[in-house]
Amino acid sequence: MPVLKNELSKAIHRDRLLYLMLLPGLIYFIVYRYVPMGGLVIAFQRYFPLRGFAGSEWVGLANFERIFRSPEIVRVFRNTLTLSLAKIVFGFPVPIVLAIIINEIRIGSVKKTVQTLTYLPHFLSWAVFGEIILVFLSGNGAINHIISALGGEKIYFLIEPILFQPIAVISAILKNSGWGTIVYLAAISSIDPQLYEAAKMDGASRLQRIRHITLPSIKSVIVILLIIRIGYIMDAGFHQVLVLYNDAVLETADIFGTYTYRVGLSQGEYSLATAVGLFQGVVGFALVWMANRFAKRIGEEGIW
Repeated sequence: MPVLKNELSKAIHRDRLLYLMLLPGLIYFIVYRYVPMGGLVIAFQRYFPLRGFAGSEWVGLANFERIFRSPEIVRVFRNTLTLSLAKIVFGFPVPIVLAIIINEIRIGSVKKTVQTLTYLPHFLSWAVFGEIILVFLSGNGAINHIISALGGEKIYFLIEPILFQPIAVISAILKNSGWGTIVYLAAISSIDPQLYEAAKMDGASRLQRIRHITLPSIKSVIVILLIIRIGYIMDAGFHQVLVLYNDAVLETADIFGTYTYRVGLSQGEYSLATAVGLFQGVVGFALVWMANRFAKRIGEEGIW
């Protein structure tokens, strides 16, 4: 044991600058991610802020029973699941395709311009970007002006329940896809250029080089990011939905995040809201664990 402690202290001293760089991120996760987990006890109580944790009545699993007995929970679960799956099916491949397209651009100035334009929406908060979407899709917005100019009738996008999820998926793709290309571009840049040169000498077309060199080389990165994305299935983008939805589209727009916000802050049901959040976290962890096991079974490294 003394030998191990001595080796550990030497290793820490040797890499002290790296650990110092790690410290701010570590403090962030401890303060904002791990310490608040103590509040999960609220999910098992009838919590009253004035009484605190110690003075609130312990009710066991009663709050979870309320969740599954709620007539709204089926709608909330369905909306969350369909919206998340739609974002994965239609949104997850977009950064991959975009990264490959950017990588294939040979004119440096054009490449940088495309990268910049696709990254920019990420730096806007959903409060700003969502408001832009609302303005464009309003009754007097740019989209309806174009429809009217072409002889069509105005479409009131924002109050049509059937249109909400497509709007949410498309707006999420527009906002996040450019930023998502960063990891893939980094992975593509690590591919040995000699592989492309050898394939080109063998007569492989550009599409064949992408199919047989680029995609297999970044497959492990794609799998890891997909596993992480699967862990957010129960989230579905709370901030985005909160900005875009209204009472008219509640039937298709209400997800776990907005349900928690509504019953927690608006109605003061802190215990119920915490129970919903805990349920989301447990399901998300289970999905990540299963996806990671599946990745290992098909020969990929996975996350752990």
